Amino acid sequence: MLHKKIFFFFSLLVASHFGASQIQKNIPEGYFKNPLDIELKLSGTFGELRSNHFHSGLDIKTNQRTGLKVYATASGYVSRIKIERYGYGKAIYITHPNGYTSVYAHLDRLSPRIEEYLKKRQYENETYEIQLFPSDLELRVDQGEVIAYSGNSGGSGGPHLHFEIRDSAARPINPMMMGIQVPDTKKPLVKQVMAYPLDENATINGKNEPALLRLIPLKNGGFKTEKLNAYGTIGIGVNTSDRQNGGNNQNGVYQINTSFNGTPNFEICFDTYAFSETRYLNQMIDYGFFKENKSRISKLFIPSGSPLSLYGNSINDGKLSLYDPGSNSNYQIEIKDYQGNTSRIVVDIFNDEPPTDLLAPDNDGLEYVSHSASFNRKMGNFNLTIPKGALYEDQLLEIKENLDTITVHRDVVPLHKNFILEYDISSKVGDNLDQYYIARITSWGAAYHVNTKRNGNKLIAYSKIMGTYAITKDDKKPSIKPINFKNKQWISKNKELRLSIADKESGIDGYRATVNGKFILMEYDYKTGIIKHDFSDNVVTDSENHLKVIVTDNAGNSTTFEATFFRKI
Repeated sequence: MLHKKIFFFFSLLVASHFGASQIQKNIPEGYFKNPLDIELKLSGTFGELRSNHFHSGLDIKTNQRTGLKVYATASGYVSRIKIERYGYGKAIYITHPNGYTSVYAHLDRLSPRIEEYLKKRQYENETYEIQLFPSDLELRVDQGEVIAYSGNSGGSGGPHLHFEIRDSAARPINPMMMGIQVPDTKKPLVKQVMAYPLDENATINGKNEPALLRLIPLKNGGFKTEKLNAYGTIGIGVNTSDRQNGGNNQNGVYQINTSFNGTPNFEICFDTYAFSETRYLNQMIDYGFFKENKSRISKLFIPSGSPLSLYGNSINDGKLSLYDPGSNSNYQIEIKDYQGNTSRIVVDIFNDEPPTDLLAPDNDGLEYVSHSASFNRKMGNFNLTIPKGALYEDQLLEIKENLDTITVHRDVVPLHKNFILEYDISSKVGDNLDQYYIARITSWGAAYHVNTKRNGNKLIAYSKIMGTYAITKDDKKPSIKPINFKNKQWISKNKELRLSIADKESGIDGYRATVNGKFILMEYDYKTGIIKHDFSDNVVTDSENHLKVIVTDNAGNSTTFEATFFRKI
């Protein structure tokens, strides 16, 4: 029970490019307790750079186990339950009297009373995937109450608890600022430093192209780079990560500051941000370098138009102006984790002479696409639309078509919005048009279904990934195989009913199971391809039972599996 209400107000100073990106005061340190009763070891930190987003919480290791007790970090009420196939999997949201919300994700199962509340509504709606918003009187919890058990559900890459704290505006906040502490005496790792020319007249070591700078370890534990010759407006980037005690996972850092000739000129602090900002990570990093080298270099300058509130104090957006040939400049990078462990890098810059002749790139065959205007091109049976604002900056793109295939550049240019791909499928009339879809073709030849709609003789798909797309047909049905039972078998000792489902073409879209004509709940783990029913739901009440499972793929093909099993009642 919730015994009292605590009204807590705090102020959040939203960062401008000249204001510190930090929550300045009224942080309720000590209000929240650890959600697990084990020593906290992390496989992910707040703000860590992930695919297309910043990590919004802490990933707490559970020693490769599922089923650890998860505790309410503070008193409040369960305000949201979200069960999904991907993403957070099974997740609980608890709203607290001070306006904050804590989030617990990738769970294995919920505590008995919360699980009962959930399953009642799953059966009422005849669906596994569901989102519920209990009132403040339905599922109250006390601090330290067991609310769930840790798991590996959804998009989890291994057993762990994803834990978040969000403010009253639903912005995630670094839980370490709330007193959730993890032992850490290790300095951040420094992996790479990159220098960038930021316009067509700037040079790095005589060339108008980025250059990796060789790192040289120093006796004091810091680094310096090889001497950099540069001219014009340039920027620096760094690839860095952090480790905590008790693990070797390379997690995200907390803060990066830079100075130029002794004057602070850039700051980024991973304390809080809005979910609407998170995809701007792709503009903050060197996206093309990441896609080609699997290495994330963070730009230590603010890209044009970026709204990220993670940025703090900056001069000239962190960009360096080097227009005094023959002079020397000193640039320093300071990288900190939350516990204050610090790594430093010194970059000595020699201001080069202005370039006399720069080799112009070969732009033949490339399409100019503006960031600030919509682009539309019809090519064969394809029509491509790149909406205004989909690109972070103007780009020259390679776009070509060949019959049922179109190439929209390569996945080295990030997109903030979907482009729209349409295909006139009139030439396929007479065939089963529902079996056709648009697929993204990888560099190794694999075809991945893109969510495709058909409007008459037109296929329409949306994607935020540049690359090659092809019209694909799937006329193969999904497969269904029983795992822990056979037809006409007694299975009284089974706690679960388990089947394997798969589709090698367009992928699984949905499934439905009934016993004796009555809906039964089946949980789907897409990572293993297994659907399972828990007999403790007590909806299978007859000794002889007829099971029917229907599985549908993304092209509309379906398979029906039927079997009879027996149980003692």
